[in-house]
Amino acid sequence: MMELLVKALLAYLLGSLVGSLLLRRLTGGVDIRTVGSGNAGATNAMRTMGRKVAIIVLVIDLAKGWIATRYLAPWSIPGAGGSAPWQDWSVTVCGIAVMLGHVYPLWYGFRGGKGFATLVGAVLGFSALQLLHMIVVWLVVVILTGYVGLASILSAAGLAVAVAASHMTPHTPLVTFAVLATLLVAFTHRSNIQRMLAGTESRARKIWLFGLRRGP
Repeated sequence: MMELLVKALLAYLLGSLVGSLLLRRLTGGVDIRTVGSGNAGATNAMRTMGRKVAIIVLVIDLAKGWIATRYLAPWSIPGAGGSAPWQDWSVTVCGIAVMLGHVYPLWYGFRGGKGFATLVGAVLGFSALQLLHMIVVWLVVVILTGYVGLASILSAAGLAVAVAASHMTPHTPLVTFAVLATLLVAFTHRSNIQRMLAGTESRARKIWLFGLRRGP
């Protein structure tokens, strides 16, 4: 149990290294939380600072999720008293903790991003196949609707369904991770949901990956 708590703390601190805010501290640029949508993630970086900055932000936010589940989760901490039953929950604990760090970063006044890119990185850390499912859902929803927030929510929900239907092990911890991650992504996108219901949510005018134009 102590090992899980230590890993959770380390994953949270890792998650608190928010890509856009790190760049701002290193370059002295504008605080992305004061422009555009006010979100510290890659989508707002794309809209307000351009593709190059957005790619750097995306890589940083993906990487910390990947590190948390790929390397931190299976790490056996000397003297922390890890055991096999608790170890099964390491991916769940590290994955959720790194997302919480991104959403509520200790280093930046607990005001971070929405956690989806970090979730993608976390999934990459334990299953490339499940990541592929997420990407397909995300692309289809964005292309059909133009709503990036909706695509993120449905992509996370698709992960939960896919993991639950799979034979991945340890099954219960991974399903728990996917469900909790979906709830967190839905919560952080609650303002997007409200704007979509009100008909005021902005749509992606350009599908950046393919260069396809959309209307307003």
